[in-house]
Amino acid sequence: MTNCARNSSDKEGKLNVKKILPVFVIVFIDLLGLTIIIPLLPLYAASFGADPLVIGILSAAYPLMQFIGAPILGRLSDFYGRRPILIISQIGTFIGFIVLGLANTLWLLFISRIIDGISGANIATAQAVITDSTTEKTRTQGLGLIGAAFGLGFIVGPIIAFLVLAASGNNYSLVAYVAAIFSLASILLTYFWLGETLPKSKRKKGNSRPSIGLVKMLESLSKPKVGYLLALMFFFQFAFGGYEYLLALFTLDRLGMNASANSGLFVFAGIIIVAVQGYFVGKWSKKLGDRWLILFGLVVLGSGLILTAITPKQAAPWYSQDALEQEISRGLTSETSLQVNLPDESTRGWFGFGWLIVATIPAAVGGGILQPTINSSLSKLVDAKEVGGLLGLSTSFFSAANAITPIALGALFKWFGSTLPFVIAGMVLLLLYPITRIKIPIES
Repeated sequence: MTNCARNSSDKEGKLNVKKILPVFVIVFIDLLGLTIIIPLLPLYAASFGADPLVIGILSAAYPLMQFIGAPILGRLSDFYGRRPILIISQIGTFIGFIVLGLANTLWLLFISRIIDGISGANIATAQAVITDSTTEKTRTQGLGLIGAAFGLGFIVGPIIAFLVLAASGNNYSLVAYVAAIFSLASILLTYFWLGETLPKSKRKKGNSRPSIGLVKMLESLSKPKVGYLLALMFFFQFAFGGYEYLLALFTLDRLGMNASANSGLFVFAGIIIVAVQGYFVGKWSKKLGDRWLILFGLVVLGSGLILTAITPKQAAPWYSQDALEQEISRGLTSETSLQVNLPDESTRGWFGFGWLIVATIPAAVGGGILQPTINSSLSKLVDAKEVGGLLGLSTSFFSAANAITPIALGALFKWFGSTLPFVIAGMVLLLLYPITRIKIPIES
């Protein structure tokens, strides 16, 4: 697969940072809104009396809608260009955050996530922009920078959330409005700064409708290399998505960590992800290949999830049960009650928290490796005109996992406790290791 424009910027296998910088900055600003609310959302729902299963369903609302919307918008970007589709998806995100800030009932939380999800092609379209601007040699590094933007967002976003919560007396609504401000900034940056990366001469033409949906997903699984990588994306996110969505609930149950403390934990994970995706992924990919990275990511992430699962149940040293109950009970009424078990204040100590910090390291490393590496491998299997659609499909499998895992693992959390969901997620990845060694041949 050749592309003269891309080759001119990458004759020696070096990434053209100048070309990638606008989309990196835009994705980073856009993701700030998401990463500001991720540590907060489970506690936001718990404040309205939601139990772990309902919180799982709320977490699934966004990816379920993204599952429907992302492949459509991804394909449309192949027909009409990346820039207009990216702007449309960003507007949906902005509206979703405004509704989240206005929410005074649980059902409005659901509405906010549905609005955001149905337009959720932000990352898929940004990935297509990257593939338009890179060659096969630099694509893993380029896509890794998108992941690094996400990781950087996980550093800065939770810090912003922490500061807003501290300044406002733990006002969850204000955090949502701050997220909306960053979303608006990303729209303006895209409109005024990002140029179109898919010229009209390279766009799909004709009157045929884009092939999308469940049938297309099932068809794609029949293709040996593409199918397995798409399935791998699904199982990766089934495991890592459960970790992302349930971590704040897990730490609340196991250690008594509130929204601010969880924001700090996400900052720590984000620093690791930035280092992995911003530097190590590109270096390792060039030296050892995508196959090695995928296998390594499966083992490291699987191990990190199991280590997380067996975190000792011990309240953090700063834990105050009365203060935490007051923080997360503001939305409760006489008909609702807090549905999460909090730890005993008398067990306070450093061991449980220290264990979790250690477990977070391999979890963040493995999670940082797999998504950009799988997408890079996929993009190398098709023509440039098909990349947007294929990455849209990848996002569909990613979103399908995100739609299933919060409900499935949230139900396990509710009925069997906080350990089992993370054990199952880790074992899924470890069992995939020997299968992947067979399914993905050694690179020549």
